Amino acid sequence: MRKITAGLFISLDGVVEAPDQWHFPYFNDEMGEAVGAMLGAADTVLFGRKTYDSFAGAWPEREVAGGEDAGFAKTLGGARKIVASNRKLEFTWRNSEQLEGDLVDAVTALKNESGGDISLSGSISVVRQLLAAGLLDELHLLVHPLAVRKGMRLFDEGESPIPLRLISSEAFQTGVLHLVYAPAEPAGDGAYDDAKEHLPRTGQ
Repeated sequence: MRKITAGLFISLDGVVEAPDQWHFPYFNDEMGEAVGAMLGAADTVLFGRKTYDSFAGAWPEREVAGGEDAGFAKTLGGARKIVASNRKLEFTWRNSEQLEGDLVDAVTALKNESGGDISLSGSISVVRQLLAAGLLDELHLLVHPLAVRKGMRLFDEGESPIPLRLISSEAFQTGVLHLVYAPAEPAGDGAYDDAKEHLPRTGQ
């Protein structure tokens, strides 16, 4: 079964919208390596339509331009790119196709295909749905030491909690934290009476 990994730039107050407006001052070699490792391990990239349009509007031109980022642009261009959208799409970026049918059913089938990892970059609505459906294997959060204070948060209002477990963490020199989470079983019931035995014993 293929592993599905999502990577997101996120602020301390949970904002994931428009990271191009706030995250570049924190982008260093450590972050570049982390991003490259996430996308480089995958042979398929899954997008929401808005994120795909953003990528398709920039990376093909960067590949042709032959600058410092041309190698990464070529890697993206060579990957299989699948776009989730409710409307019919037309593509000019090579190796692009539309995900057909219900998102959860289609991604479940995709996950059961043979092949390498599947990566998501951005695509908040897709990440939310895959998390809720238990289809996401790893959630990579690059937490910036910044409160953006406006914009879409990663987690919206919902009825059911989504338990996660931390599987790795790394602090970059910029203060960015690279946190990797995986799905977890619910923590179970608990109350103050269960917690108070762990409080510091002072005044004794």
